[in-house]
Amino acid sequence: MLTNNKLDNEYGYAGAISGVILFIVGLGLVITYFSFTGFLLLLIGAFVGFTFTNTLIDFDKKRVKFSNNLFGIIPYGKWINIESSMKIGVIKSETNWRTYSKGNRTLDINDSDFRVILYTSNNKEIMPLMKISTLETAKMEAEMICNQLELNMI
Repeated sequence: MLTNNKLDNEYGYAGAISGVILFIVGLGLVITYFSFTGFLLLLIGAFVGFTFTNTLIDFDKKRVKFSNNLFGIIPYGKWINIESSMKIGVIKSETNWRTYSKGNRTLDINDSDFRVILYTSNNKEIMPLMKISTLETAKMEAEMICNQLELNMI
């Protein structure tokens, strides 16, 4: 069984919204005028607006893959085999995104969630496996992953 867990937009919320706007403007220019500028805006907007990170967990083959999905469709990453000495843990993640307007005003977006993390035997973080909004759900998911992959909890 293969699970796909989307984690984050690569360029944050402001980058994703800006990228989608560039994509729509570029698409409009390509459709109406078939211009090179429109095609360039289309490519840049698709890259910035749709690129995201995710984690694939293959429970049957006991391996995980952290990947960046370029343009939202091209996965880029490598598989890591799960060893019996690895561990699973839950941490709180707080990400702050800041963007500036032309009037030099700041817009801060705080994103707080819980991440299920894969650790080495030395308790060194390898990669996030899941992004979950509540602590109780994150602990339940971590326990389920531990049971399926036969790993220990931290």
